[in-house]
Amino acid sequence: MLQKLTIENYALIDRLEIDFSEGFSVITGETGAGKSILLGALALILGQRVDTSVMINSSRKCIVEGTFRIGDYNLSGFFSENDLDYDEVAILRREIGQNAKSRAFINDTPVNLLLLKDLGDRLVNIHSQHSVITLNDENFQLAVLDNYAGTQKKVQAYRQLYRQLLVVKKELEELVQKEIRSRSDREYYRFLFDELQEASLNQDILEETEQRLALISHSGEIKNSLSLVDQLLSEGENALLDRLSEIISLVSSLRKYHPLLQSYEERLGSNLIDLKDIAGELERLAMDVVYDPVEMESLAGRLDQYYRLIKKHNVQDIAGLIAVRDDLDIKLQDVDSMEDRIKAKEKDMDAIVDELCKIAAVLSQSRKKVAVDIEEKVEETLKKLGMPDGRMKVEQTVSTELTRDGFDHVRFLFSANKGVELNEIGRIASGGELSRLMLSIKSLISQKNLLPTIIFDEIDTGVSGEIAGKVGSILRNMGRTMQVIVITHLPQIAGKGDAHYLVYKENDKKITRSNIRKLKEEERVLEIAKMLSNENVSESAYKTAEELMKK
Repeated sequence: MLQKLTIENYALIDRLEIDFSEGFSVITGETGAGKSILLGALALILGQRVDTSVMINSSRKCIVEGTFRIGDYNLSGFFSENDLDYDEVAILRREIGQNAKSRAFINDTPVNLLLLKDLGDRLVNIHSQHSVITLNDENFQLAVLDNYAGTQKKVQAYRQLYRQLLVVKKELEELVQKEIRSRSDREYYRFLFDELQEASLNQDILEETEQRLALISHSGEIKNSLSLVDQLLSEGENALLDRLSEIISLVSSLRKYHPLLQSYEERLGSNLIDLKDIAGELERLAMDVVYDPVEMESLAGRLDQYYRLIKKHNVQDIAGLIAVRDDLDIKLQDVDSMEDRIKAKEKDMDAIVDELCKIAAVLSQSRKKVAVDIEEKVEETLKKLGMPDGRMKVEQTVSTELTRDGFDHVRFLFSANKGVELNEIGRIASGGELSRLMLSIKSLISQKNLLPTIIFDEIDTGVSGEIAGKVGSILRNMGRTMQVIVITHLPQIAGKGDAHYLVYKENDKKITRSNIRKLKEEERVLEIAKMLSNENVSESAYKTAEELMKK
């Protein structure tokens, strides 16, 4: 419900702050006092477009702020879906700057106008004399049926599942498109992967290949050098091994004269053994080094291949190539699994559709069951409101395609007079007839809190006397389960209110300002008496006002 409305620098209002009550509230005042200004300001925080002419002082901001208690209206999901902080009290604010630019806020979070309007539509419904938008809106008409049938939770579950269907459907479409693109990519990925796979890549392959190629390329030089080493070690008169043997023999012959020479003899002997081993290994190594032009050509080709692949894939080294190969492998696995993933997603979607169809069928039956009862009760209320020939028909069309609301499409048809065929409400009803029809429908659904706050602007158009009293009684009954605010000129309606607000003008330094205040009980009697007579309130008008205020 609307708890507080604050207005600054709007039309005839300099600054105004008003607290609203629960139940049924009436707003009265002389013509031109500013009642419509209040609605205009409220409409700004409900998403209406800005008219900069409403700003009194162009050097100041125009600010309208509304505080709403929303804890009972299942709006946490709306706030979550739109990344807004949820609290049981919501503050909607609209600011119009000096440059005529408008800014909107929900709980101090900047939002666009569409989001502000979306939330506003869930909190307040303003019905003016010629308003047919809500009555003609299929979403509202379906909500009337669901509300009356008591299936709101089932509708909520259906819509949540329907949103899930849209997500799964989008994911399936993305998978299908990805699979289509993958068909052309698959062969290319396979070619690149096979090329890298055949290269038998490992971290040391480049270094090992370069070393092997260098060995074969210099095999002749290696053999010649090792042959010379062999000669120096083992062959000729001055062979190192022979000379070292002679040295060992001399030292051995002298060790009996000096005790330290024995250790030197042992060390020389050890070196001789090492040198003989080295000589043997070098000889075998020389035999293993073979110039192989075929292998050398193969090695050179492999090196060219590695360097070409590094350049081709724009990486720095073999490690980069290995990463590319592994990434291609993952892509190929992803492509190969695409068909299975599509089938799995289709299965998920089919399961959701099946469940939606079951719920939609139940909803369709529930709506069909209550349609006749709604028609009868609305026509009954219309009779009370002075429209004995008023007729309403709920036209329900069931399709085979699932929508956000199930299988059903609904139209409310109406006729106010005998001999006039039923037709869409906006095409056939007058302003006064619309007001009474809307009142009949809204009184029917008020007990379920379909609309947290309803504001009627001049609901009394075209009614008076006894009918006005009945309108007031209906509004008072609606106020027992929801917040109802009515702008009226009729004392019969004003007397039924739980709270009474007076809009008035006041002059300050030759400037006219509009203001509003909540009347005390004795002030209410006087104001209603004025509505019954004039400024000179008679005793009978006073008594009549007191009678009208009796519940």
